[in-house]
Amino acid sequence: MVVTNTWPSSRWDVTDKVFFVSGNIHLDYAAAKRFMPAESSVHQRTLMAWPTNPSLSPTELLAARSEVVAIANAISRFEPVTMFASHGHTADLRSQVTDAVNISTVPVDDLWIRDSGPVFTFSSDGSVEGVDFGFNYWGNKFPHGEDINLAQRILALANIPRIVPSIRAEGGALEVDGEGTLLATESSLINPNRNPGMTKEDIEDQLKSALGVDKVIWLKGIKDADCTDCHIDALARFASPGHIILSRPHSSRPQVWTEVYEDAKRVLQQERDSKGRAFQLVDIQEPDIERLKGEDDDMVASYANYYLPNGAVIIPQFGDDIADQQSANIFQELFPDRKVVQVRINFLPRLGGGIHCATQQQPRIDQIR
Repeated sequence: MVVTNTWPSSRWDVTDKVFFVSGNIHLDYAAAKRFMPAESSVHQRTLMAWPTNPSLSPTELLAARSEVVAIANAISRFEPVTMFASHGHTADLRSQVTDAVNISTVPVDDLWIRDSGPVFTFSSDGSVEGVDFGFNYWGNKFPHGEDINLAQRILALANIPRIVPSIRAEGGALEVDGEGTLLATESSLINPNRNPGMTKEDIEDQLKSALGVDKVIWLKGIKDADCTDCHIDALARFASPGHIILSRPHSSRPQVWTEVYEDAKRVLQQERDSKGRAFQLVDIQEPDIERLKGEDDDMVASYANYYLPNGAVIIPQFGDDIADQQSANIFQELFPDRKVVQVRINFLPRLGGGIHCATQQQPRIDQIR
């Protein structure tokens, strides 16, 4: 079994440093504008996490791990994967994943690295940086564990500078087009469980500084209907600049999600991106929950929760054959130069997430597009 406690040799050799921001004063941000590339940019690797969540039963943990392995192996066909796993929990991992999956020992509880891990950006001088948004378990909805410090540990291990804004957020709450536009929901970020006492303007200023965006488009979302307070990555995603995928709930889901979708569509039909372009919207119908045996109507069954490794688009397959095939056809039209790969997931949606939630891209600095 090969388990490493450092990143692969292709890591960047940069000085570890931390920038802190206090209140409305942006320290170090004025000197070097940051830039978060779109997920479609070329990646160095994908980051994932091996779940050990003690709140899950052995059967549930096995189901979660099985789907994490399936996602990792699908991605590893296209780019390297680094899987973070706690010491003592890697014995059976190596035998299940491909050689393109590197295992790195870091204390970790859960698989949702999109939210608990760092968000990667670049500074104006071309160096890579990791933004640590201070993960607090989605507004303190769950007891804090090892993942509270996961982003900091990952960046220290990789020797990548750590940026600490004065707002809390999760990676799944942030969707950029790589050309200056950010999509986000008010319910997730303008929320006292993350950012008490901060106005929309305060939060927007911090997002612009941390991610190098020029415009933030706010969708209303909804608080407390799920653990994330309606993350953007299960609702609306950029297929490319000016083109947005919208997840349209099936009638088998609670009515509140249809209302969230309709409000988001209304806003996006009226908005323009940072370049002044109107959006072209593509609806992707969610599966019929009643066709998914054993599932409940509150699962996150969104095809918008996809992931873009190099040369591919990894999309969920839920078990509604009609909806699964329709979504695959739409993604192939949207991404004609990428291979569409479907990964069957049933348990992760019941936990509140999906493929995108379980991954985080580390962009390749010399091939940003």
